[in-house]
Amino acid sequence: MSSQQENVGSMTDFGPLAGLIGVWEGSRGTDISPGFPDRMKTDTEKQYHERWVFEPVNPAVTNHDQKLRQLVCDTSAWRGSPSTAGKIAGEAFHGQRGYWIWDPASKMVLNSFAVPRGIVINAGGMAEPDATSFELVAEAGPEVYGICQNPYLVENFKVVRYLLKLRLGGDGSLDYEQDTQLEIKGRGLLHHTDTNHLVRQNP
Repeated sequence: MSSQQENVGSMTDFGPLAGLIGVWEGSRGTDISPGFPDRMKTDTEKQYHERWVFEPVNPAVTNHDQKLRQLVCDTSAWRGSPSTAGKIAGEAFHGQRGYWIWDPASKMVLNSFAVPRGIVINAGGMAEPDATSFELVAEAGPEVYGICQNPYLVENFKVVRYLLKLRLGGDGSLDYEQDTQLEIKGRGLLHHTDTNHLVRQNP
């Protein structure tokens, strides 16, 4: 095998992330979040549209003897039409960018991403190379699988725990459940949850 072929690798090198590569869209999303402008209330956005794009990174990245495979991931979400949260129909309300990482030696899956509100999350878990579902967790405080956020968020909407459950279906579908636990000033703990059913788009 040539060095170029070794750099590009095969889809099996990406372990459980191989099945994510491509473009996914869905319009069955439900988002439960702190109310705006009143944080004491709760907004519920139903039937929001979402798009995930996963692209493989080549060649593999190494940390000395640790060899990692990565996917770049861009996520965008738009409110439903009409918006059930009383907002502008079709308005973009969420975006994030980051890397999904697979360590074949330790069987670690890591979702390392940033949200342009001043927060970065490293959510990790374990999975077998042929897994079609996995669970990733991050918590505020620990150096491993942690959460870093700007001072305003820490004071007003501190993310204390993040949980993502993801499942790939054999029919070209992707389902996820996300629970972002927020400690809200003056209100206490709120489970900011998101769920959606996505379908792989044809190239």
